[in-house]
Amino acid sequence: MSPENSTTKKPTRRSIKVDYLARVEGEGAMDIKIRGEKVEDVKLKIFEPPRFFEAFLRGRRFEEAPDITARICGICPVAYQMSSCHAIEQALGVTVDGQLRALRRLLYCGEWIESHVLHIYMLHAPDFLGYPDAVTLAKDYPDVVKKALLLKKIGNELVTLLGGREIHPINVKVGGFYRVPDKAELKAFLPRLEEALPIAQETVAFAGGLPFPDFEPEYEFVSLRHPDEYPFNEGRIVSSKGIDIPTSEFFDHFQEKHVEHSTSLHGLIRERGSYLVGPLARYSLNFDKLTPTAQQAAKDAGLAETCSNPFKSIVVRSVETLWAIEEAIKIIESYERSTESSVPCPPRAGVGHGCTEAPRGILYHQYEIDEHGFIKNAIIVPPTSQNQKRIEEDLFEFVSENIGLSDESLQWKCEQAIRNYDPCISCSCHFLKMKIERHD
Repeated sequence: MSPENSTTKKPTRRSIKVDYLARVEGEGAMDIKIRGEKVEDVKLKIFEPPRFFEAFLRGRRFEEAPDITARICGICPVAYQMSSCHAIEQALGVTVDGQLRALRRLLYCGEWIESHVLHIYMLHAPDFLGYPDAVTLAKDYPDVVKKALLLKKIGNELVTLLGGREIHPINVKVGGFYRVPDKAELKAFLPRLEEALPIAQETVAFAGGLPFPDFEPEYEFVSLRHPDEYPFNEGRIVSSKGIDIPTSEFFDHFQEKHVEHSTSLHGLIRERGSYLVGPLARYSLNFDKLTPTAQQAAKDAGLAETCSNPFKSIVVRSVETLWAIEEAIKIIESYERSTESSVPCPPRAGVGHGCTEAPRGILYHQYEIDEHGFIKNAIIVPPTSQNQKRIEEDLFEFVSENIGLSDESLQWKCEQAIRNYDPCISCSCHFLKMKIERHD
């Protein structure tokens, strides 16, 4: 009997440690335990200290919430502003519609464009093409990276146009905006969007041509769904397994659970377990609401009307970028300046719920306000914390299917797999230190 097959061979331990995962925000750790040919455990260990934003909001005037919550994230501040505005407006019994509603969607278009393009080209594409980072990628693909930077800049400019600045916008308020643009200002931006449109179409083709592993977990997708449009700010919360509820019933069906290895809570569907939010969920539950151009681009890139391969999320993000540019053009072409920049929001006691589609998935806010307009309580459930449990389960399955790889190759694949979800680290989790233990 050879030494490799000897039953008396002493167990050996193999471990890999990655101090920081590149191309995501922040810090954290992942432990993988393997015994023989079996994965025993996978933990995404989030150890970032709590940031206490919900506590910061208590005792503040409701008008302060959009500016405070925007500071949670420098990549998706609009999402936090929109969710907070919708929740507070519901508590106050206020409805924002017409041109102000359209401008909110336009602002969200800018955030989706800049966020998706950042992820596609700078954070994730290097994985598929075998590069350690976007700087190295640019040496061999300079034209691709230049076009990506141009596309991202156009998204940033759109956020600046509506929000006052590209990072942590300052023009958003409960009830609308502090200032709204006139028709000429928006019309002047149309050439930039028309310049972006063919680049976005090229981006879908580029993403669709990347090499993808055959990996399709069974998900319960969760997203907003609106009867008339691809979802941004409004709609019911739906799932691929039958959930169909107003935002006010969020905690009747979903819960947050503390786990010892994470300072960020895990989102779960009551009685069922993990679920997935984000581009795959949005796309799979709302394909029929995309424009014909975006639908055709998706099909040409190899996507069906639903997609369960997390590695193909890069393709879905490119389709959503194309759609967001088309949506922005449509809004601007039909825009007529509102006579008022906001609707009155007198204080009253109440509880409000808001849920909007951040680039990474649904972002839920709940506020309790007293009769004087002060916030008594706030709950914020970011998309990445909702996905964390599902990410762990996907990694467990993915490692099981690739257990024969060397530790170095497995490490690379796991890092790439985590980037599928574009975790918004400043929102909920910071990682990655990685440790793999193998036992014979």
